[in-house]
Amino acid sequence: QEFKFIQSTILLYVKSPMAKATTANGNGPSNGHGKSPKPALWKIWWTAARPHTLTASLSPVIVGHCVTVNALGPDDVDIPDLRMVTFQWACFCMLIQLGTNLHNDYADFVKGADDDKRVGQARATQKGWLTPHQTASAACTMMGLTFLVGLSFILQIQGPQWRTVMFTIVVLTSVFNGFAYTGGPFPLGYIGLGDVSIAYSGLGDLFVFLYFGLVATLSVPFLYIACKTDGTDDLLTSIIISALPQAVQVACLGTTIIIVNNLRDRHTDVRANKLTMAVRFGATASRMEYALMLVIAFGIQLVRFGRSTDSLVRLMPLLCLVKARTELQAVHSKDGAALNLHVGGAAKVQFLFCLLLGSSLLWES
Repeated sequence: QEFKFIQSTILLYVKSPMAKATTANGNGPSNGHGKSPKPALWKIWWTAARPHTLTASLSPVIVGHCVTVNALGPDDVDIPDLRMVTFQWACFCMLIQLGTNLHNDYADFVKGADDDKRVGQARATQKGWLTPHQTASAACTMMGLTFLVGLSFILQIQGPQWRTVMFTIVVLTSVFNGFAYTGGPFPLGYIGLGDVSIAYSGLGDLFVFLYFGLVATLSVPFLYIACKTDGTDDLLTSIIISALPQAVQVACLGTTIIIVNNLRDRHTDVRANKLTMAVRFGATASRMEYALMLVIAFGIQLVRFGRSTDSLVRLMPLLCLVKARTELQAVHSKDGAALNLHVGGAAKVQFLFCLLLGSSLLWES
């Protein structure tokens, strides 16, 4: 059942408008003017949500679900319980991404990174479609909902106290980092941390790798064992270790999204003193980093196949290699607004890879 669901999801995603990462309906580059004709309200919020990259919060959850089934075996997994954990965790990850995106929309505008010369996808605050107060308030709402979902998990955790402490840290740092990713005067300024910014310090790539990669993927098996079973610490540790290679794959491909984003925006970022990796080390280094992330993600899969050449199913994720190669060529040959499509393109590669990886894990189990 799990395999058939992922199979149908692949087909739906390939055919869906989200897969096309278009620049239509207000998602195109800035027209060089601060304000522009105001679209319908739902389109404004849809644009602010950045749908072309929202799959970045779902990809690790899919892999985390499938790696749990693979590690424990389908006969030893309570599928309804696992599905409930997966759904709740998907809500947490989606909400934290929405909150981070909305706060970035607000903070990049007030800090001057999103100005009239912006070349990336439209930003609702910069366009004048929403006020800074509206986007900041929406971000706080999303973060508040994120905390409530995280709290529901904390209250369900069983077993040794360290599990509760560890996941509480995950929840609190996730919410804090969502605000601190861009920083800005609200709300961190109220506690004297208005100058703290992950992205402006050049740590955005690391943040995505850790939280939208490792943490988002490994939390599914952790929460299933900690909330729904009486599994021992040894079992929990062994599953986390066995899932680590897949989490690294997800993390690498998730990082490519922010690499393309920062490569595209480096000229406006430098004027706002936003010292991303692309600003610090230049376009060539960013393009090399992008290629390295792809090599690691696909390389791990080849190593896994090499350890069990009888399991051809482990080659399934390589079916999106052609798409990954196309995106790599585009990133190496294009610049500025021409990279808009390829921010979503990187997200599409990650999502398809994760669907195929999840399918292979289920098939193996």
